[in-house]
Amino acid sequence: MSEGTSSAAAIDRGLRALADGNRRAILTAVRDEPRAVGDIAGALSLSQQVISHHLRVLREAELVDETRDGTRHLFAVRTDGLAAVREYLDGFWPSQLGRLKAAVEAGARGTVAVEMPEGDSNSGRHSNA
Repeated sequence: MSEGTSSAAAIDRGLRALADGNRRAILTAVRDEPRAVGDIAGALSLSQQVISHHLRVLREAELVDETRDGTRHLFAVRTDGLAAVREYLDGFWPSQLGRLKAAVEAGARGTVAVEMPEGDSNSGRHSNA
């Protein structure tokens, strides 16, 4: 598997994992310190079985690490696992920031054009009809 293919697969796994609100909540719960399944379940008011399922998905997406502390399994955010997703999303910002900069500069020169739909004479107010 080439580096580009493995990177694309990592992005796909990461985005799929992050698409679920429970998994995002779990990542938030383990962001600052490693936590056991029972602790996470209590904090999020979800069953340990549900938490375990979501942790398995997060582990497969390389977004959390699992370590042992005696008999307890502790989970923590794997920041390098988030790197592929972050790099992918960061790729959108330069062009967007460039457009924003151009719009702000045009506005400062007084050359901003606002397009109104044809027949709209309500000074920007839209009806809900």
